[in-house]
Amino acid sequence: MHEYEGVCWLSVHSCGFVVGPRRSCGALRFGRGCTSLGANAPRSCVRPTRVRERGRRVAGWFCLPPVARPDRVGRPAALVRRARAVYVKVRPVQASVLDEHAREELAPRMPLLGTPVEQAVARENGLRYIVRPADGLNVGLFLDMREVRAAVRVLAAGKIVLNCFAYTCAFGVAALAGGARRVLNLDISRRYLDWGRENTALNGFSAPPSDFVRGDVFDWLARLGRRGERFDIVILDPPSYSTTRETRFSVERDMRRLVALAARVVVPGGWLIACTNCEQLGLDSFVARVRAGLEGHAAQIVRTQHEPADDFPLAPGVPPHLKACFIRFGAAS
Repeated sequence: MHEYEGVCWLSVHSCGFVVGPRRSCGALRFGRGCTSLGANAPRSCVRPTRVRERGRRVAGWFCLPPVARPDRVGRPAALVRRARAVYVKVRPVQASVLDEHAREELAPRMPLLGTPVEQAVARENGLRYIVRPADGLNVGLFLDMREVRAAVRVLAAGKIVLNCFAYTCAFGVAALAGGARRVLNLDISRRYLDWGRENTALNGFSAPPSDFVRGDVFDWLARLGRRGERFDIVILDPPSYSTTRETRFSVERDMRRLVALAARVVVPGGWLIACTNCEQLGLDSFVARVRAGLEGHAAQIVRTQHEPADDFPLAPGVPPHLKACFIRFGAAS
């Protein structure tokens, strides 16, 4: 679960209920698309008020003073009352097509309530990650990936890891915590890689600047393949949609090609972990794209994983938005 030094995460979908913290958990979640969580709903559920906006998906950061311990707050409403600031984010289907004005409308830099908080630290399974609530739609940590990061940590001992679309390098930090020999982080944004270096140092790990590489993941996967470089674990966690000066990316269109490139740099007996949180792409369709990219390789999807059910509750009939495929490659003969 998540604990926070001065921060509590809240994610909201239309017509939802907020699920209260469990023990030391500071993560609160509105059920996606639901009007009731049913008979098993926690007693601490309360209706959203200020943070629901025209039936659209909303997310917010609740920043708490250090003396406010989430594990000592009895109800979500109490968290809100003690919050130092509330940041509201309305996440569109495709953020990459928005101009600066539209982004500011959906994710204001200033809090809805309270005073601005420049930076806070989130704790996850003993690790620390920097979050910046005023940083638009992406504040530094995607909580739905918590259990996937934990799985990477378990697999990483003694391994060489390639972390593609690294963002702020949370997967890289988890791998180092699990004893990875090396983690190479790839991302198109130098700013996010520098943020990732901060996260790495914050957790007491030392990594050379050469392990934080700015560039296009497709180009780098092809380059690494030509060089004959291989990795024990390759992580693919691309955005659903992305637009740069040179390229446009869509998970629905490009996942097969991405998996095919990544498969070439996985060692025999290694792992490929392919993820998406694209809500428009169902699990079966995502798995079909992954399998198409694995053609010609002795590889098997060992399991699929979704967002944690305890703090990401779903309404009846609503499928999970996160899909993660754990793929094991056959050992060399």
